[in-house]
Amino acid sequence: MTCVFIQIRCKPGTAYRVAGDIVLREIHSELYSTSGEYDLLVKLYIPEGEDVGKYINDKLLDIEGIERTLTTLTFRAF
Repeated sequence: MTCVFIQIRCKPGTAYRVAGDIVLREIHSELYSTSGEYDLLVKLYIPEGEDVGKYINDKLLDIEGIERTLTTLTFRAF
């Protein structure tokens, strides 16, 4: 499995609804509200053999209220 972190900027006033929609999809490992440029931080694991970009696009990015995302891929270094 590939671990990715996705920062999400929501349209004003939609962060709680977007977070609720993410929770209902049950695709995340962890979900946090954050301060700064982005509103939410999602940690999720991409199943083995899945295309990372397609998985994120199909499972997450169609949620109404998401304005922008920043995805950070992780690599096993140690």
